[in-house]
Amino acid sequence: MSRPLLFLDVDGPLNPYAAQPERRPEGYTTLRVPRDGGADDSAGLRSRRRPLRVWLNPGHGRALLGLGYEICWATTWMGEANRWIGPVVGLPELPFVDFGGALLRERPDGVHWKSDPLVEYAGGRPFAWVDDEQGGADHAHVAARHRAPVLLHHVNPRIGLRSEDFTVLAAFAASIDMSTTGS
Repeated sequence: MSRPLLFLDVDGPLNPYAAQPERRPEGYTTLRVPRDGGADDSAGLRSRRRPLRVWLNPGHGRALLGLGYEICWATTWMGEANRWIGPVVGLPELPFVDFGGALLRERPDGVHWKSDPLVEYAGGRPFAWVDDEQGGADHAHVAARHRAPVLLHHVNPRIGLRSEDFTVLAAFAASIDMSTTGS
């Protein structure tokens, strides 16, 4: 019997990027990620852009692994989440959704650009999607295209994942009978 999928975004849920910039949230550590990987710019000079500041809670990995899901990155970080994010929060290397041509492509219907790739990746399996950007259009869109149980769980990007979020996610995972979902 397989487990439901947990599509996990980084910026917002794991990295409360919208928190007050001068106040790292309690329990979080600061990671500095180079924005350019050390590449030369078009003039042949090293970029002088400041590294990206990312706040991460080292306890989140253990909590996420205990929820009963098969976790999959669903972030613009894609595979880079395994390099930069996973080790800090305590997650093993995880599969990721390759958003390809959908990456950051705005839709006129207001549906988030991640919605269709996530439904496709799930392939009929139950899933929870943890992000700070879904809205009502996404709930309706996913419900119309995915017959298995789904939870679209919004996380406030000012505070990131909290104990209440883990409670909701655990309850959803526990509510799913994988033997009757066709997986």
